[in-house]
Order: sequence, then structure tokens, then C-alpha cells
Amino acid sequence: MKIPELSCSIEVFCTINPSEDLQKIETAILNIFPDIEINKNNMQITGISKKIESLSRIFEIIHNRRITNVYRRTLNQNLSENSTWFYLNRQAAYVDVIALCNEEDESPLGPIKIILDSQQIEHVIDWLTSYTNNPRLTP
Repeated sequence: MKIPELSCSIEVFCTINPSEDLQKIETAILNIFPDIEINKNNMQITGISKKIESLSRIFEIIHNRRITNVYRRTLNQNLSENSTWFYLNRQAAYVDVIALCNEEDESPLGPIKIILDSQQIEHVIDWLTSYTNNPRLTP
């Protein structure tokens, strides 16, 4: 996998339910984004990264499972100006599995929301969902 030189901010949000173990939620996030900077309070855990490399686990899953069309559709549906977003199942993430949620209520305890922000958001989406087919991004 070649990672393009694109500026991209990755933000992660996950609410904390009263019955949940804060450490388990943090583990779920770090399983997907091992290098993300985590901040937590009593109501939510947030994380931020300014490196597109932070999406490498998601990139690998998308391409290994051949689900690029599913992610492309989701990212384009949620596209607004310079950003887009998607949900991941938090219980799956805890056991080191990346599973896309189409709706917020698909994850019983609530999803992990990932927001991608970039001046080149279309290129980020292209790389994430069809890197090998995009000559503009091939180094």
C-alpha cells in the first residue's frame, strides 16, 4: 500500500454509556487507529490525527474484503464541502474487527463516528476506495 501525500484530518467520536467500561471503548478505538491521540471525559472519547496513515487499517480492510463500493457510496453520501464521515461498529472494533454501520443505531451501544476533513477530500475518498485505479494518486 502506497500512502499519498494528502493533508487529511481524522477525527473520532464515541459516546460513553453509563454502563460501559471507558477502557474498553478506548481499546476499540486504538484497535483501528493505533496512533491516534485520545481525549476523554465522562460523556465521550474523542481522537484526532493529522496523518492520512492513520486510515491504513481501514484501507487494508476495504481492499482485502473488496468492499470499496460500499465505503465509496457511504463517503460520498455523507460528503459536505471538505469533509465526510462514516460509522464503525464499536463492539466489533473492540475485538479488532472493522465493520461499517450504515445507520447510527446499527451498533447497539452506539457507533464510533469517523470524520475526514481535507481540502482534497475527493482525492482522500479516491485513495481509500480505489487507489490502484486512480493514476492521479499513483506515486
